[in-house]
Amino acid sequence: MEITCGRDELSQKLAIVSRGVSTRSAVQILGGILLRADGGRLELAATDMEISLRVGLEAEADGDGAVVVPGRLLTDIVRLLSDGEVRLEYRGAEGVVHLRCGAAAYDLNTYAAEDFPRLPEVDHDQLFGVEREAFLDTLARVSRAASRDESRPVLTGILVRFEGSKLVMAATDSYRLSVKETPLERGPGREVEAIVPARALAELQRISQASSSETIDIGVQENQVAFGADGVWLTARRIDGQFPNYRQLLPETFEVEVALARQEVLDVIRRAGLMVQRNSPVRLRFAEGELTVSAQTQDVGEMRESLPIGYAGDVIEIGFNAEFLRDGIESVVDDSVRFKLISPLRPGMILGEGEEFLYLIMPIRLAG
Repeated sequence: MEITCGRDELSQKLAIVSRGVSTRSAVQILGGILLRADGGRLELAATDMEISLRVGLEAEADGDGAVVVPGRLLTDIVRLLSDGEVRLEYRGAEGVVHLRCGAAAYDLNTYAAEDFPRLPEVDHDQLFGVEREAFLDTLARVSRAASRDESRPVLTGILVRFEGSKLVMAATDSYRLSVKETPLERGPGREVEAIVPARALAELQRISQASSSETIDIGVQENQVAFGADGVWLTARRIDGQFPNYRQLLPETFEVEVALARQEVLDVIRRAGLMVQRNSPVRLRFAEGELTVSAQTQDVGEMRESLPIGYAGDVIEIGFNAEFLRDGIESVVDDSVRFKLISPLRPGMILGEGEEFLYLIMPIRLAG
């Protein structure tokens, strides 16, 4: 099997698919990229058994076949080659891929293609398209709230649900909850729901941001979910389990509602966050006509900053995790951000000017 292709395109495609290469597994072949020559095309694939990435490119191929090459090494080599054509020659008897580009020559040890995991098939009959911009915007607004704690796998995923002409995404790590509803011009035409690993959706975000396509193809199967954009296919295992019923977590009434200039309050919260270490909270004190933000960490110091607000109710002081609070405000895209509060020990809600996005955040009990 001998393959010839352009260095630039090969490097670009390897950079995409190499993100599916395992960096932790003791199974060596999961650190490889599958190269498959088939009918004048070169197909690249990688998987870490959680997600898989596949992409193809035009190539001159002499003979069909497949081989697995160390993924990171191949990606780095091709990235650093000079411009020109890359020739890859695989001789099965030697177990080596010969790589040539200009005066550079490499011999890379390989793994047998038959030992590479069989990747999930994409059922093209089950695919439906959604607007790329709407999907990515919704994802960006909720993804920060997904948990990184593997002990509760269902919370490391993002609930993706299509309801008629509406897309709903929700994520929570049990300390905060983010929900976004987005109207769609096109969708599956039926109700579809899956809990998708947040990591898989983060990879989709990277792939799709550089895409020129106006749509993302999605296929929800029994155990897998597939996403396609500009010839790149990403598949991931659906997370089993019951996602929390977030509607039951939302308070029905609030005692306080305050509208603030988003950028102004965000800047203050960022400055306050500089003084926060370990589990110290950022304090918000709402009083008549004034919001005071303060933070204090023993052996570090303290800060205090006030800004005028349109509030005339009783004084309420509440503490929040600085990072979580900042994430919630940053996820609002409107000029104004609304805070809804009940009491210092009940969850608070952050919203934009409308109701299509909400961010519920648990408070931290304040000393004294």
